[in-house]
Amino acid sequence: MTSIDRRAFLGTVATGAAAAAGVSRAAKSLPVPSYLQGHAELYQKDPRAAAVEWFQNARFGLFMHYGLYSMLGGEWKGKKVFPANNPSKPVAEWIQFHAPIPVAEYAKLADRFMAERFDANHITDLALTANMKYVNITTRHHDSFCLFRTKETDFNSLNSPAKRDLIGELAESCRKKGLGLFLYYSHGRDWKHPHAPTLEWAASARPHYEQPQPEYLPDHEVVIDRYVEFMERQITELLTQYGPIAGIWLDGEGVLKTYARRSGLGLPKIVDMMRLPRLYAMIRRLQPQCLVSYKQGVIGNEDFLTPERKSYGLEKAGKPMEINTTLQEHSWGYNKWSKHKSVDAIIDTLDLAASLPAPLLLNTGPMGDGSIVPAEERLFRQVGERIRKDGWPTGKR
Repeated sequence: MTSIDRRAFLGTVATGAAAAAGVSRAAKSLPVPSYLQGHAELYQKDPRAAAVEWFQNARFGLFMHYGLYSMLGGEWKGKKVFPANNPSKPVAEWIQFHAPIPVAEYAKLADRFMAERFDANHITDLALTANMKYVNITTRHHDSFCLFRTKETDFNSLNSPAKRDLIGELAESCRKKGLGLFLYYSHGRDWKHPHAPTLEWAASARPHYEQPQPEYLPDHEVVIDRYVEFMERQITELLTQYGPIAGIWLDGEGVLKTYARRSGLGLPKIVDMMRLPRLYAMIRRLQPQCLVSYKQGVIGNEDFLTPERKSYGLEKAGKPMEINTTLQEHSWGYNKWSKHKSVDAIIDTLDLAASLPAPLLLNTGPMGDGSIVPAEERLFRQVGERIRKDGWPTGKR
């Protein structure tokens, strides 16, 4: 998006707030995002309804887990890394947690992060070749490294040798090609920020280190409000720097729900503590067409649910939904040890998604340099060819 286009879009934010409240006259001044051009008439009346209608017919999206962990490929100090309770399941994006790698040592990976072969145009072309309608990328995973321009932390791609705003590049390419852009954001789990949820919340909230990490505060000094405000400011950056965003895709529900249960406070109290209703309202105020999801649902008014690998019966919840899964057997980030699924298996998953009905969000883990694993690129192309040859799976197998 050019600077003029971005200013024009941001100039509609106040008007967009009125549109989100149902003021159709105000909504008519909103430029229609490129991915919603086929729903322009409804968009002028109700941007969120237009976005939901588009999403329910999207069928297929590209997920990307990319970050510092991609540079390791599932290996630390020459050894494969596995969860302690599952020695057959190699890890990648969770490698800091399972190794466990000290916070300061893991952070040094940013000094080598180049992303020299991360090519937004190639990524979006690949998505289109596979007949996909949207792209979702990890803007900030649990390790807290950011792939976008942010004033909230130096731990980001622009402050690395790459010196690139990867989210900005991908947003521009998606806009040009009519693809929706969803932004994954780790919300309830953070292994670096001193005021993030601690092990008191959940066993997965932070790695289990034998030695105290100087980056972490003692539990009694953690002020969760500071972390919540940090996240609100970052999500505001994501919604005001890159033009129209199709959705904010939050991850970390396990930490919130576990703490609600362990503490005895109950989920409504934790939801209030994390200011989720306020966050959702802010997202919809800034971009009225932007959909909100938090995995299997946390507060109940998410725009869609997105369980991993299968539906878990959530198709009965009466909400739009998405199935998210990965091309690798286990990992989501790049793992040199993981096997890949077959084209037939992917088509079967598309068929499952169609039966719900729901779009399928299919993940790839780019390598450390940002390039797509050749075997995974071939799979995306082969799936696209199969769809063009045989048509979309109908969910009636």
